[in-house]
Amino acid sequence: MEQIKRPLNFFEVDGTSRPISFVQRTEEADGVVRDAYSFVDDDRKNLGIIQIEPGKKTPLQRVLSGDRTIEGYISGKGTLTITKQNGQTLTFSFDGKTELTKTVPVSVGETMQWAADKRSKLKVFEVCYPPYEEGRFENIESL
Repeated sequence: MEQIKRPLNFFEVDGTSRPISFVQRTEEADGVVRDAYSFVDDDRKNLGIIQIEPGKKTPLQRVLSGDRTIEGYISGKGTLTITKQNGQTLTFSFDGKTELTKTVPVSVGETMQWAADKRSKLKVFEVCYPPYEEGRFENIESL
């Protein structure tokens, strides 16, 4: 099993394990770290693995561009909150009891925020089609 501190070499997306290459690590907010990866065999998308410390949240972000943004759960306990353009709020809870990785699409104009449970780290992923570039997301608030 891969250790958290060691970059991953493969990641399953759309039901297929794909080779990935580590690009960089960034601190997104207090207690939130993102590891960026490129797909070795597919330059139409890229991957972010986000680790959130207990009780911490990602910045609230609005999706400004992109063809497809997929948010997904890996491990731990927490929630993903998405607010649709019509104001409808959807909250997805993850508690580590599921056998399958859960994914949620987020559309342009919607906001999203991951939050770790107060007693658990949360590890999630994000796949961006086309690959993430500055300006894809707007930080509405930083926590």
